[in-house]
Amino acid sequence: MTADRPPLAEGIPDRLYGRRRSHPLRPRQQRLLDETLPRLRLAPEAAGDPRAAFAAPVEALWLEVGFGGGEHALAHVEANPGIGYIASEVFENGLCSLLSRLVAEGEEATGPLPGNLRLWPQDARHLLGLLPPASLDRLFLMFPDPWPKARHAKRRFVNPGLLPLVARVLRSGGEWRIATDDPTYQGWTAEVLAAQDRFAVPPPATARPPGWPPTRYEAKALRDGRQPLYWSLRRLAG
Repeated sequence: MTADRPPLAEGIPDRLYGRRRSHPLRPRQQRLLDETLPRLRLAPEAAGDPRAAFAAPVEALWLEVGFGGGEHALAHVEANPGIGYIASEVFENGLCSLLSRLVAEGEEATGPLPGNLRLWPQDARHLLGLLPPASLDRLFLMFPDPWPKARHAKRRFVNPGLLPLVARVLRSGGEWRIATDDPTYQGWTAEVLAAQDRFAVPPPATARPPGWPPTRYEAKALRDGRQPLYWSLRRLAG
């Protein structure tokens, strides 16, 4: 087991994803991965003291699991300059989407980057295993892959086997936000959360709460007539 991939709980698959790329990268996208991503990447050895990885002292530490196109992550980064934000995504096309919003063409290696953002371009579950206990103040899971087939249920991030790992790194009183428009994932999430005692679980909202930036996945769900649900969990003491 490598240093950036600590062991996961028994019964949890080694990864949540299939492909890392949905279509061939254009030259600009490849330059973003080669030149810009290393400037923002959170090194595995830095995960033991994550607040020190940012350009300036941070007031709190937030993590987004699977940021997709990056619009939700960047909205928080811009609105909360004192927060250290770690955005995790394995898909190269999503990484390129976020990076392309940050630097102009031709400035991949030199353009200014937000000092309060770090990227983890690997499975977020392995990062959770590297972070210190109670180090996160907020965790975001926005419209994750629902893995709708029953045989793939263990690949879902909301999973009984992963709840202890999430609870370990989220401080007492810390918030875990979950949003999904998939009926199967909604029912699964409600079932999993009802059977645990690490988080306080108010009923999910049916409209995006204040302070939750929109995402392209939410917009598509609403256009297609699907009703998203929005959970805001709080880590219980102990």
